[in-house]
Amino acid sequence: MPACVPSRTQPPAHPPRFRRPHRPPPSGAGPRRRRFTIPGADLSASITVFLLAVPMSLGLAVAIDAPLEASLIAAGIGGIVAGLLGGSPLLVSGPSAGLTVVSAELIQTYGWRTTCAITVGAGLLQVALGSLKTARSALAVSPAIVHGTLAGIGAAIALAQLHIVLGGSPQSAAIDNALALPGQLTRVGPAAPLVGALTIAVLLLWPRIPGRTGRALRRIPAALACVVVATGVAAPTAPHIARVELPSWDAHVLPELPHGPVLQLATAVLTVTLVASLESLLSAVAVDRLGAERPGGAHPPRADLDRELRGQGIANAVSGLLGGMPVSGGAVRGSANVRAGATSRASTVLHGVWVLLAAGLLVSVLEWIPLAALAALVMMVGIQMVNFAHIRNVHKHREFLVYVATVAGVLVVGVLQGVVIGIAVAVVVALHRLARTRIIAHEEAEGRYVLRVRGQLTFLAVPRLTRALAHIPQGADTVVELDGSFMDHAAFEALQSWQDGHTARGGRVRIAGRAGAGSAPAKPAARPGTAEPASAAHTCCRPWTPWRNHHCHEQPPQRTLGHQLTSGLSSFQRNTAPLVRDELARLAREGQRPQQLFITCSDSRLVTSMITSSGPGDLFTVRNIGNLVPPPGTEGTDDSVAAAIEYAVDVLQVESITVCGHSGCGAMQALLNSSPGAPMTPLRRWLRHGMPSMERMANRRHSWARIAGRLPADAVEQLCLTNVVQQLDHLRRHDSVARALAAGTLSLHGMYFHVGEAQAYLLVADDASEVFEGVGPAALEESPA
Repeated sequence: MPACVPSRTQPPAHPPRFRRPHRPPPSGAGPRRRRFTIPGADLSASITVFLLAVPMSLGLAVAIDAPLEASLIAAGIGGIVAGLLGGSPLLVSGPSAGLTVVSAELIQTYGWRTTCAITVGAGLLQVALGSLKTARSALAVSPAIVHGTLAGIGAAIALAQLHIVLGGSPQSAAIDNALALPGQLTRVGPAAPLVGALTIAVLLLWPRIPGRTGRALRRIPAALACVVVATGVAAPTAPHIARVELPSWDAHVLPELPHGPVLQLATAVLTVTLVASLESLLSAVAVDRLGAERPGGAHPPRADLDRELRGQGIANAVSGLLGGMPVSGGAVRGSANVRAGATSRASTVLHGVWVLLAAGLLVSVLEWIPLAALAALVMMVGIQMVNFAHIRNVHKHREFLVYVATVAGVLVVGVLQGVVIGIAVAVVVALHRLARTRIIAHEEAEGRYVLRVRGQLTFLAVPRLTRALAHIPQGADTVVELDGSFMDHAAFEALQSWQDGHTARGGRVRIAGRAGAGSAPAKPAARPGTAEPASAAHTCCRPWTPWRNHHCHEQPPQRTLGHQLTSGLSSFQRNTAPLVRDELARLAREGQRPQQLFITCSDSRLVTSMITSSGPGDLFTVRNIGNLVPPPGTEGTDDSVAAAIEYAVDVLQVESITVCGHSGCGAMQALLNSSPGAPMTPLRRWLRHGMPSMERMANRRHSWARIAGRLPADAVEQLCLTNVVQQLDHLRRHDSVARALAAGTLSLHGMYFHVGEAQAYLLVADDASEVFEGVGPAALEESPA
């Protein structure tokens, strides 16, 4: 096996990474000293995160009107203490955007020294909660409440920092900032808004610089680049603009004993604990998943959330004692650490060391930074906290009311009160759903009745259930369709009692729907006249087994193709139709509005909705032999694909187009095995559109498309990968696609699905080497730094 291809079956080439403590050598033996070494990847990653953390920390201090040196203390302590003691080795801690609104309110109410004492109290409470192993329980809060809290905080941050970008000063409350904004617009000076606009422009455009130059420049964090550019431009052009002022360390203050009502102080400690803990734990989970999905190399151990909570608590206690800002883990800094190649907690700790060194040695450099640049940077962080992907997911799961209530509560009355409001609304919504059960009984055919129950069947619905059952004539053939995931004991007894009485009088009862697999009342033993549930008659086939080709162990021998079609349609009407009927009715009223055009092969093993976890109305799909996109103007072009592309881009206005190939493609095998003298058939005429892929694979000027971490298994896989890249080139030549790409309203994606591994790979964007990277089981949801 070549040395460049790792093998999972080979023994490790190096001793285990975690070793027992070194023991003294036996007497007479020469001493063997171990040298403490830091991997080069951790060293470079620590510098990357340091360059990101310094401007971000200073900006957050400006946002809450805290001493600027307090932000650097928090960043250093967060990196060193939380890095050494936390349970997530690659998570980077420091001043948090999520704590900005809370800290600003505390400073306004109690002053800076008491705020430091509150930070110490919050840290000690985090240590206690971590010792009680409550970390996993904290993650049980509804995502709508968590994302609503962060969105509300982000909106408040953006409103406050907009005043600084416009050359003014923010108010203490989000509502006051919104009301004061029109007046601030009448007093705008030219310098601060221009510096802020330049900062935002560089921040947004920096990751999009094309070519090799862009790849080299993107090694520098965009947050650092925008501040450096704004500082360099403001130095000669705006000498009188407000800048960072770092006081002497001799004037640095430490915490004092808190003063004020005990209940209010306890509420403040609880608020800091809640926000810091939730953000840290969510970020730890996200960074842990990102580190586990990183291809190649040693993966860090799984995050210990209780240890992480204790480490965050100790870091907050130490930061508060030294006069620093509150600390929490941030997924943005953590993800930057992972992407920079960090392999251990050494990178996190070193980043904290660099921050403390900068705080002592680079004061004169930091004081050149304009406040408007830092405010613009933090404003963009606040805007990014209002994540539209989270909004779509919340709306999809019918939690939008909870989300909106939490956001409004955070903006109007405060963070802790907003969380309480969100929890209250979530409880009300849950109770409403629990109580809203639709029970309908009707005669479907002569002598055959159907009782449909939609929703959770609890004691609250028992009176309506019994009334509906009473309307079914004695001895009737009855089907009870249960569309719900829960049935309590009272409802179970009511339905069981009616079933016993109905069958005793000669009636037939069949339980169908989602509950038919086991949550419905059991069939009474030796009870004649009771039909066996469909799921009991054929337990090995469940609603989703159609895409397993119905390979059941007890498949009836008389099952014909026509019977399979009829049975599948019947299963859909019984199990799936009740779940999607409302959504399909909405789509029928509003029309289709898919976000993506998906071009893939006709191969029966590719189930696009299963692979992409999509549903009705999500994908506009084009399937053909070999996922080919004929370029416009080609002789013998099939206009059906071009028509679908034009309709999707110009009429449906999709936001992205994906070309998806797959392993073992028969079209690619046919291309490789084709002979020039074979007779021309419809299939051969169609496969001519795949010849450019063959030519691209044979052309030495093009890099071979490949999967990250390994070479293609054979020529067929090589051609399957190359074909995806080539068809994307054909796609760009269509007029409608070219116009949308130029306008920035459309993005193109290449995808490869390995059927045998059930693994999806995505073509790396802006990568001339044509590399497909694997998609892991969980994607990182970035939280604010």
